[in-house]
Amino acid sequence: MIRSLSAEETLAQVEGLAEVLLDAVAGGASVSFMADFTREDAVAWFRSIAAEVAAGRRLLFAAGEDAGEIDGTAQLILETPPNQPHRAELAKMLVHRRARRRGVGRALFEAVCAAARRRGRTLLTFDTISGAEGEKLYLSCGSVKVGEIPGYALMPDGRPAPTSVFYKILQ
Repeated sequence: MIRSLSAEETLAQVEGLAEVLLDAVAGGASVSFMADFTREDAVAWFRSIAAEVAAGRRLLFAAGEDAGEIDGTAQLILETPPNQPHRAELAKMLVHRRARRRGVGRALFEAVCAAARRRGRTLLTFDTISGAEGEKLYLSCGSVKVGEIPGYALMPDGRPAPTSVFYKILQ
């Protein structure tokens, strides 16, 4: 089950959300954080996301059972420049390793797209590490790969990695 979390729900679920992020980093995902990332860092980061949700600048989605563990999360960034009111950005779509290959990523992506459409957004932009599972998922969901930027981000262990840039028309 995918649900959009309010700021209050985000704060109540901060430990479970942090666990998904920590698992992603521990699994080697390049999601903005390095290998020395701690539980305290993850909790603090999701608390900052709760403030963004409260301000209406982003939506936070969680995958999992109501009373159970969080299996995945994704964000829809709604704050865009004045000349881009039609666009939103997908960010930090993460699926815990225990829940992969069960449709969680696809369900999160579809929920993000649907929420963007409901808000009048017609273009979704995002990026992911080139060659990663996310890239295959986004292509299978009808997204268009614009290209790659070599050495764009660092992996958690410090190695540079290329990033693929995507868009999806939401009509």
